[in-house]
Amino acid sequence: MRPISPWSAQRIAASGFREYDACWRYPEEINLSGITRLGIGIGTQIHAAGIAPQIVVGHDYRAYSAQVKSALVAGLVQAGISVHDIGLSVSPMAYFTQFHLDIAAVAMVTASHNPNGWTGVKIGFERPLTHGPDQMAALRDIVLGDAGIQRSGGRVISVTGVRDAYLDDLCRTVKLSRKLRIVCATGNGTAGYFAPEILRRIGAEVIPLHCELDHSFPNYNPNPETLEMLNDMSAKVLETGADLALGFDGDGDGDRCGVVGPDGQEIFADKVGLILARDYSRQFPDAKFVVDVKSTGLFATDPVLSRNHATTEYWRTGHSHMKRRVFETGAIAGFEKSGHFILAPPIGKGYDCAMRVAVEICRILDRHATQSIAQLRDELPKSFAMPALSPYCADTEKYQVIDSLVDKLHQMRTSGTPFANHSINDILTINGARITLDNGAWALVRASSNTPNLVVVCESPDSSSDLLHIFWAMQALIHTEPAVGAYDRPFKAVV
Repeated sequence: MRPISPWSAQRIAASGFREYDACWRYPEEINLSGITRLGIGIGTQIHAAGIAPQIVVGHDYRAYSAQVKSALVAGLVQAGISVHDIGLSVSPMAYFTQFHLDIAAVAMVTASHNPNGWTGVKIGFERPLTHGPDQMAALRDIVLGDAGIQRSGGRVISVTGVRDAYLDDLCRTVKLSRKLRIVCATGNGTAGYFAPEILRRIGAEVIPLHCELDHSFPNYNPNPETLEMLNDMSAKVLETGADLALGFDGDGDGDRCGVVGPDGQEIFADKVGLILARDYSRQFPDAKFVVDVKSTGLFATDPVLSRNHATTEYWRTGHSHMKRRVFETGAIAGFEKSGHFILAPPIGKGYDCAMRVAVEICRILDRHATQSIAQLRDELPKSFAMPALSPYCADTEKYQVIDSLVDKLHQMRTSGTPFANHSINDILTINGARITLDNGAWALVRASSNTPNLVVVCESPDSSSDLLHIFWAMQALIHTEPAVGAYDRPFKAVV
């Protein structure tokens, strides 16, 4: 079989235009000619939006990303756009550059947390926001409808000095008074070019873990949501006696952060968010937070947040949805269970930046000089949760399956049918179905925005056995749908 040529006739699959990212297998689903066509489409959309015809463009460290970026830039220039090329970058550095250079639009070439063999683009025209479903659908129609318009006036400007400006923005006002020893894990990805230096600049002692850039990712895909990376971080903490480990999705984005405590235990991102929220609620009266539907129910019941008159809204999963909601509501921060933390002014600039979160975690530990991150975790109310599980469901069927499951859950609530020996008190359908039970436990089923899967998460405030019964009830329900397949990993309860 002949290998697929990245420069053959245009190839661009419609399935790559997702809810808030553009992402394809490369070059099977999109080739370089298709990428150029995408660039013309983005440029056409910029002109239609009525913003200045210029854009910030960066790329991650995958072996082929620079080539993909060049093809994208060629299309943007053909569409009459001035391209400000910042070179090797993480997504938050590209977002930062929009502010730094006062440019409205950004296109970051990255496959996000997908493994090698994928490519894609994160796009935004209104800082600090990125495209949501409506903007992505409009872009898809331009590109696939061959409605891209070529114009004169395009050019490429190579921008230097942005990395230093980004690091200065993160570090210049922070100097730790407490000596912290931190395992910095980047999985040989792009974040290794940023995270260790940031931590050293603020005064931490860095214990590097796979921080050398290597686009083959020889150890594992650098995704701090996966057990492989988290277990590696845990082992290094226990080996070195470090205060904590911070892991970054260094394969491209650098916008998600994972945390392991000094006891070697992972602290789920939603619990890290609650630790941050408690601290911010003391600093900012009547603070508002936005959390995604996969996040712990403790945000709604936490006594510290209640005492400080903070409020929390549960919202759609996805970095674009979360950023937009934080922006629209004036929330001080948004937290997503997958590790996206959106910190709004005056803390951050309103986009998801793992490096900013790392600095903020260190600042909180500096303020709580006698406590470890594990002790701050243990001060939270107890709950029994599980990592998100992802049973297979084809992209062409998953949304219809969710609609069917939502109907079945409404029927159960209306008829008073028990769910795991509990009654259903509420059903939130902003993103799939999140049911709240009579004891405060909850269960979620939604369609993954990026992969052919459903997403299942459950939590109980009572016990691991109650959690298990809730999971079994959800499993029985979703497998009434023939299109749902096996889970990606076994069930595991976590306190």
